Amino acid sequence: MTNFDVRHTDTLLTTTRAVRKRLDLNRLVEEQQIIKCLEISQQAPTGSNRQGWQWVIITDKGKRRIIANYYHQGAGDYLEERKNSARDRGAEQDFKVFESAQYLADYMEDVPILVIPCIDTSHMPLNASGRKWLSLGGSIFPAIWSFQLALKARGLGSCITTLHLAYEREISKILDIPETFAQVALLPVAYTKGTNFKPANRPPVSEIIHWNSWN
Repeated sequence: MTNFDVRHTDTLLTTTRAVRKRLDLNRLVEEQQIIKCLEISQQAPTGSNRQGWQWVIITDKGKRRIIANYYHQGAGDYLEERKNSARDRGAEQDFKVFESAQYLADYMEDVPILVIPCIDTSHMPLNASGRKWLSLGGSIFPAIWSFQLALKARGLGSCITTLHLAYEREISKILDIPETFAQVALLPVAYTKGTNFKPANRPPVSEIIHWNSWN
């Protein structure tokens, strides 16, 4: 039986944050690092054991610029409006989150590697219910999270973003992604500026647990 150092495991799980401002835009990311992290993510559980995922890694500067431009267009006025709303409400933490998100949108093209996880949708009916789409997402997000944990363990950071999906068709054409595959997210990947990430403030777990019944 393998004995894990629970302290180290808990630290990894509680300090793997959505990294935006602290991405090091000037440091090269070795492709082998990405490959190793994806090898680890391959062990994640999937629905029906299908592993219907594919991963598109974008290192080409020209393509990164185009995708970043679509991402910025997808953001539109949304991030600025949410940031201003948070400031007006005095919600400091929300303000910081949206300010950080705006920073990423402004500098996305400078992130050294962009990763787009995709999943096979060829078996999905055109009128698939929301439940089926949620089930499909459950078949790839464990792998995405495993990928992010593996990155964190190697001094790399990322965050799950989806604002580019407003232009999924255009981006799929640029990257030659088949029509039978859907883009799930866009993950900017870079080394982090420092590694001293801390657990986030969250409500007490007692407020979200329901034993045997909601009431």
